Amino acid sequence: MRHHRAVIGAFICLLSLATALTASPERWQRAFPKTDFSRSAIDFAEIRDGGPGRDGIPAIDAPRFRMVSNETGLSPKEPVMVLAMEGVPARAYPIRYLMWHEIVNDQVGRTPIAVTFCPLCNSGLIFDRRVGGQVLDFGVSGLLRNSDMVMYDRQTESFWQQATATGIVGRYMGTELTALPAWMDAWENFRREYPDGLVLAAPATRRDYGRNPYVGYDRSERPFLYRGELPPHGIAALERVVRVGDKAWPVARLRDKGGVTEEGVTISWTAGQASALDHPRIPKGRDVGTIRVKDAATGQDMPHDVMFAFAFHAFWPDGAWMLE
Repeated sequence: MRHHRAVIGAFICLLSLATALTASPERWQRAFPKTDFSRSAIDFAEIRDGGPGRDGIPAIDAPRFRMVSNETGLSPKEPVMVLAMEGVPARAYPIRYLMWHEIVNDQVGRTPIAVTFCPLCNSGLIFDRRVGGQVLDFGVSGLLRNSDMVMYDRQTESFWQQATATGIVGRYMGTELTALPAWMDAWENFRREYPDGLVLAAPATRRDYGRNPYVGYDRSERPFLYRGELPPHGIAALERVVRVGDKAWPVARLRDKGGVTEEGVTISWTAGQASALDHPRIPKGRDVGTIRVKDAATGQDMPHDVMFAFAFHAFWPDGAWMLE
């Protein structure tokens, strides 16, 4: 298995090096004719072709849902993204679908949202899709920066960094999307806590949903398609950390302590959630636990991300590491 992963990793790295040589705004302009490349907050050399082109990984634009009680195809420990908003049924978005689509454009009550998951960074976030009164629809550009998905909006074709929820190229350069309080949980936990909730139904496309195309990735020493610095303090590149704002807590520390209350937040860890990036079948991944982040004063859920340490360091190089 290690040899198999090494061969795949070497192939992807060679592919990325080759595509990086030809990546340029002039080349991207053909795929994104509406993008204003004169407005950029980044060095274009940081962007790399990920392999699939624009919409080669198709976002889900017309999601269908079923009642929790009618869902029989999910395994108890497999991960789902959860959004629980007041006044509407809670929703679960299984990672088995996000693994192959990465974005779901949805509307919950009156709030248009984008559910996003980047496998290479383990970054799962849900955003409000409204910007200045306009509702944006998001797609997968096929480009990466620091191994993280570069999204684009179909209205202006601006580029957006998934992990930071920020426009990086185009009309919306520098604009920040509003992250919503959401978390990744085990299906059995969602089913128990929200028996009247809704769950995303299998998309009507032919994919081997439930298969992990990144077998053993979260056990790797280096991330794919990444040339940046590795994390400080001896933290492994693909160790999971909980990001709240510009602070990161290693999940290993939270697991050992059972959780912490500090810096104005309460972070808990409980066993029972499978890693989506371990075993060939997602439900059989090793137990990485479930993280919940709440405001220490109010007890309300807070926006956060459980991402790989290299990604936190790449996007928040001056961020604080909460090690003890």
